[in-house]
Amino acid sequence: MKSNKHPTNFPSADHDHRRCVASALDKAESYCAAQGVRLTKLRHRVLELIWASHRPVGAYDLLQQLTLEGHKAAPPTIYRSLDFLLNNGLIHRINSLNAYVGCEHPGLDHAAQFFICGACGQAAELDDARIESAIIGHAKRIGFTIERKTIEVSGTCANCQDQQRDRQG
Repeated sequence: MKSNKHPTNFPSADHDHRRCVASALDKAESYCAAQGVRLTKLRHRVLELIWASHRPVGAYDLLQQLTLEGHKAAPPTIYRSLDFLLNNGLIHRINSLNAYVGCEHPGLDHAAQFFICGACGQAAELDDARIESAIIGHAKRIGFTIERKTIEVSGTCANCQDQQRDRQG
């Protein structure tokens, strides 16, 4: 197994994704229990499908997967589940892709900052208080009311850059 020599939030080649998903679901269940909100079976499954990879996933992809599993879910049902997960801080919406990713910090009020790799499609969440502070400070100075703070940065992750160099080299 190749180790990832780049400090990053993108999963490395030896990333244990089963543990990653299990941890995310455990955090979500604990958060919902503490808040007294219901993480129904469908909401839980939608969250699990979102965490199935580190790639943002669209609502219709989720609907298709649920249909393949035998669920009789319709678009409004999926969107209600997504709204619940969004409103409870369990997922983020990647606007540029019209897709969703799991939140690494469920229930915490934080700015969503993402690096999105155009080569592999994975998204890495960054939570940098300095970026959030700069945005809030600039908004305050110009009298701007912030409704949502999601920063999306597109590019190529270090793993994909390494693979590209390996192929060329």
